[in-house]
Order: sequence, then structure tokens, then C-alpha cells
Amino acid sequence: MNAANEHSRSLWMEHPITYDSPRLPGDLTTDVLVIGAGIAGLSCAYELACSGHQVAVVDRGHLGGGMTARTSAHLAFELDDFFEELHSLRGEDACRQYYESQRAAVDRIEEICRQESIDCDLARIDGYFVPAEEKDIEYLRKELDAARAAGFADAQWVDTGPGAWSSGPALRFPRQGRFHPLKYLDGLVSSLHRRGATLFAETPIVGLEEKNDQVHAKTGRGGTITAARVVVATNSPFHLRIPIHTKQAPYRTYVIAGRTPKGAAADALIWDTLEPSYHYVRLQPGDAEDVLIVGGEDHKTGEAADMDERLARLEEWARERFPELGPITHRWSGQVFEPSDYVPFIGKSPGYERVYLITGDSGEGLTTGVAGALLIRDLINEGSTPWADLYDPDRLMLRGAVEFVKENVDAAKHWAAHLRGGEVSSLEDIHPGEGALIKLNGKMTAAYRTDEGDLKLCSASCTHMGCIVRWNRFEQCWDCPCHGSHFSADGEPLQGPAFTPLSKVEPA
Repeated sequence: MNAANEHSRSLWMEHPITYDSPRLPGDLTTDVLVIGAGIAGLSCAYELACSGHQVAVVDRGHLGGGMTARTSAHLAFELDDFFEELHSLRGEDACRQYYESQRAAVDRIEEICRQESIDCDLARIDGYFVPAEEKDIEYLRKELDAARAAGFADAQWVDTGPGAWSSGPALRFPRQGRFHPLKYLDGLVSSLHRRGATLFAETPIVGLEEKNDQVHAKTGRGGTITAARVVVATNSPFHLRIPIHTKQAPYRTYVIAGRTPKGAAADALIWDTLEPSYHYVRLQPGDAEDVLIVGGEDHKTGEAADMDERLARLEEWARERFPELGPITHRWSGQVFEPSDYVPFIGKSPGYERVYLITGDSGEGLTTGVAGALLIRDLINEGSTPWADLYDPDRLMLRGAVEFVKENVDAAKHWAAHLRGGEVSSLEDIHPGEGALIKLNGKMTAAYRTDEGDLKLCSASCTHMGCIVRWNRFEQCWDCPCHGSHFSADGEPLQGPAFTPLSKVEPA
């Protein structure tokens, strides 16, 4: 099981990966093991297979069933957290390296589509950064200066943004992109299969051990995969308890999609300056009509229960600006990890010599995943890369100290929830299809009542670090607000870093 088993269905999930990958039945030996079959993992596997490595890929659920399928599928190398912000923390060299690596990622996707004949609706289009309010116009000028200093020489000021709803000034960023992420992953899987890579679904990894210049990965079914190198590309690293998890924070983001007439909206990437959660917009082309995709309304994972209101606000915002938008056909959510200093963590894993990781997508997981694949390919093949220092997972977070402290204080309050009372005082207060926290025998319990009226009772302590989980009404799952683990209604892990189920609780 993975995030594909959450309640909502994205537009992309209508095109599942066609390659029927089996479970790993026993033990395996390979050169490189890639854990995670989203865009980061499959891109790593592709780059290493093309370099001549024997590669195996495993995923806890179906291939392509994780957070890659829950994105809006922007391909942008304008920094999601803004070059102006990164420049203030880490300087001009960091901005330049970020721009170069993310631009290389979009170029690489285009190159692979051409080489492998992958038809995934890829197009290079303009991106527009627009002010949410008139007072934000001055910030656009600062961002333009920072983007150009980073190397984005053809970023430009335009007096009118895309479409009638954005009549004021905007920043235009040429050569961004959009595609269908699962069609792209489907093509990568087929290419990997032709190159002799082995891919296994429903094969969770529950432990890593380095020994005798090898890495031994223990599977949830009791097998062992032995590899010379391992890449952990699981959105959030499951193999670490403390490192990385205190440096980034999980956020839920929401997306809606509906059909719109051809030409009613610009085929462009658009995002605004709204704080704390900006809006982002793109088109997915269709034969007779296009699909408008609009996202936003982010919040810290586990810290909101008003998902219906957030989705309604998102639709209201979209209809005010795109009056020809038809009925909403898809509503879904995804999870992003926000690093304290705005830069993902890619490279050799803390505490390991032969394990590499990719995490901290900061809302740009598709380009980050591919940039990470290029970086890890060079680290494994050459031992170095010009982007290593920027993305170093072991770096100190002194320059993001304020955000670092804030996020960890937020996490601490959720551990303290063990000491408080439950959300309901009686199991009878939990209606069919709902979940809530309740104190049973002095312990916080995650209680869910099925549509048929049966109760599912689990410990509310996340099996990663013991934080109290929260019920997610929209996705019908339990979310850990500390480090972003998700569990099914009956406690099975769907999203790391947790990889073991919530322990069962017997009714009193």
C-alpha cells in the first residue's frame, strides 16, 4: 500500500502504469537498489541503467502510486520559494547552482522523451509570477533581479500577465514546462524494462544495514536485497530517525481540475504571491476541451480539518478568474516537504557510506526528482558533482535557523498531545466513515468507524517517532503532523517515514 490508497483520485491516476510488476518473492542481489518508484526513483534507476549498472527498483505500493501522482505536474526552474529568499539565506552561488540544476532537469525530461519516444503531453511553455495584491508588485522587481543574478538571463518584466484575470504586471519565465507525470513514468518503466532493470511492487523495505562494503535491505516479507549502492527515493527518508526530519516540515496541498473550452485559458504555468499559500495554475490539453488545474490552500500536515472549505475557496478563486470553467471533475491532495533553507536534500545519506537520498521537494518534486537523479548518477559514477555542496543532506541549517526552530517547536507540541484528552469522550460519538482520537485505558487511541459501523482501533502513536497522528477527513487516513507519515484508516503505512503499522488496540 502507498499514497494511491488514500481517498482522493487525481487526474493523472486515470493513466496507471501499464507494466505489471510483481512482488519480490525472496532474496535478490543487485548493483544498485532504488527504493521508491516515483519520478525521483525511476529517474535515478534510468540514469544508472543507462550508465551500465544492474538496477533493481522496489516500492511499498504500485509503481507510480506515490506523491508523483498527486502533483499538479508543473515543470519549473523558477524557484518555488523565490530566488530572492534563497539569496538572502545562502547567497548568489547557491541561487546559480539551483537554477542550473533545475533547468538541467527540465531539459533532461525533454531529452528522454525524445530519445525514448515517450508521448506524455510534454510542452515547453512560459511561466508567469503574478502579484496577488497591488502591494506585491514591488516584490516582483526584487525577484526579477535575484532570478537574473542566478543566471535566468531571459526572465523578464511584462506589463500584462496571461489572461484577462491578470491585467497587471507580471514576471515571465520562458522555457518552463508541463506534462502528464504518469504517462512519463510509464515510458520510463518501459525503458527500464528494455534495459534489463528489475522492478517490484508491493515490496516495502523495513531496514538498511551496511556491512562488508555492501548494503543489506530487509523487505517486509522477510527477504534481503543485497546491493553495492542504495538510493532512498521515498519522498521522505524512512531509514533515518532524526537527521533530515528536523530540517524539513510536511505540508498538505490541494488541487482541483475541471474542463474548459479550448483557448479559454492560457497554456502557461501561473503562480501568485499570496501568503501563506499561493495559487498555482496550468492546463492539461485535451482533444475537444482542455482541463484547467488549480492548486493551493496549503497547511501543515495534520493541522487542519477544514478540507471541504479549502477546496470550496479554491474553486471560488478559480471561477472568479476563469468564468468558463466547467464542473470540477477531480479534487485531490498531495504532500510536500519544506526544507528550512529552501533547498532539497540530495546526496549521500547522513550516517551511511553507500546509501543516497532525495527528499525536501519544496513543492517542486518533479524537477527536484530529476535533478536528484543527475546528481546521484554523477556521485556514484564520478564521485563528485558541481551541485553537491548546495544539496548536501548533512549541511548545517544555521542560515535557516528561524524556520528550523519554528517547525521543530510545532512538532514538539504534537508529542505533548499524549498528555491531553481525546477529541471525543465516547466511541459512540464517532460516526460511520469518521475517525477521531480517544483516550482508552489512559492511552491515546486512533479510532475509526467503517461505513458498516465496525470499529478499527489503533495506537495513535506514529511508529516513526511516536508523534500523535490526526484524522484526515478528506483522504480518509491518519496523518502524522511531525514528519509526514500517513496510515490507512486501519493503521497500515501509506507514506513514510513510518514503515510499520500502527499497533492494534483491543476494545475495552
